[in-house]
Amino acid sequence: MQFWIVGGVLAVVCLLVVFLPLLRGFGRASRRASYDMQVYRDQLREVETELARGVLTPEEAEATRAEVSRRLLAAADAEGAEAETHTAPRRVSRIAGALLLIAVAGLALGIYDRVGVPGYPDLPLALREQRMAEARASRPSQEEAEAAIAANADAAQRPQLRPEDAALVEKLRAVLKDRPGDLEGHRLLARSLGSMGQFPEARAAQEAVIAMQNGNATVNDELQLAELMILATNGYVSPQAEAVIAKVLARDPQNPVARYYSGLTLLQGGRPDLAYPLWARLLEEGPPDAPWIAPIRNDIAEVARLAGMPPPEGVATPAPGPNQADITAAEQMTPEERQAMITGMVDQLNERLATEGGPPADWARLIRALGVLGRTDQAKETWEEAQTKFAGNGAALAEINAAAQAGGLTQ
Repeated sequence: MQFWIVGGVLAVVCLLVVFLPLLRGFGRASRRASYDMQVYRDQLREVETELARGVLTPEEAEATRAEVSRRLLAAADAEGAEAETHTAPRRVSRIAGALLLIAVAGLALGIYDRVGVPGYPDLPLALREQRMAEARASRPSQEEAEAAIAANADAAQRPQLRPEDAALVEKLRAVLKDRPGDLEGHRLLARSLGSMGQFPEARAAQEAVIAMQNGNATVNDELQLAELMILATNGYVSPQAEAVIAKVLARDPQNPVARYYSGLTLLQGGRPDLAYPLWARLLEEGPPDAPWIAPIRNDIAEVARLAGMPPPEGVATPAPGPNQADITAAEQMTPEERQAMITGMVDQLNERLATEGGPPADWARLIRALGVLGRTDQAKETWEEAQTKFAGNGAALAEINAAAQAGGLTQ
């Protein structure tokens, strides 16, 4: 209640300040020509003073009087024209002012009622930062995220090593047992496991590579660890992965891969406004064939929309949703007709992605729709296909896996 009293008083005061001249009416308010006439009268008095002091000769004084008098007469004519042009009936002015006052106040209240939260308490900056820190601290750890993915994934979804690859990995592990200090051997093990899709095991092997260097790990080694950690969680940036990315950026602030993952971290943390300029700069810098450019180009239009900004030049705006006419037409359909329309739209999207492909947002939309329609088997097949298609693209996998969760395919 206190908010409404204070807000109402401030609104009324501001509106009165703006509209009070209109409510009073124009009357005989001071006009520009009136000021000009006063200036010319002062100039005529100054001519007499200058003449008495001998500054002007009688001929110069007479010429000056004639010129100033001419301007004074022109100003008098202008004052009369202004009076005829601007004088308005007081009653009409007051009615117009009152109507404008009511309209502006009503519009402001309507907008605030729609987008405002009058009962929400004040949220100081310190409290916001505290809540953000608490939310960040409550995120799943790397181990928790990997365990959740392993528990929820079907056996068919887990990458299986071919017998010959498994044999080579076991042979390499056996060799490294006898050579625990072989840094290049451990790097080879981490790269091999990563190339085979065994990301949790590759992440553990890369952590061993970092530990062997006793705080002197290279930037590339730390960056490789961050990438394996993100791949092991299907694109989720855990607090541990974020810490590794921060270390890389502290040593190499312009590292494009670390900057890309930093933007992904901000995006997952609900800050598209901060992620957008970071990704837009990377997109501008290029080069066009860099591995981080494709995922940025696929997602930045949606990131720009979330940030309330236009997409970068050359990037298509996301396809709009149904317009008001479509919504009105759908409301007039019977439940059976509406269901048939939705099913047809989903089938069209499925056919288009199967034949032409599409960005991660379209795959995510199809997965969610199939899950909502109860076509779980088809949704899982689409999810698996999308994971294969966008393997290695952290942003795309994060969006696709979120859609799978929304569609009820995973916990």
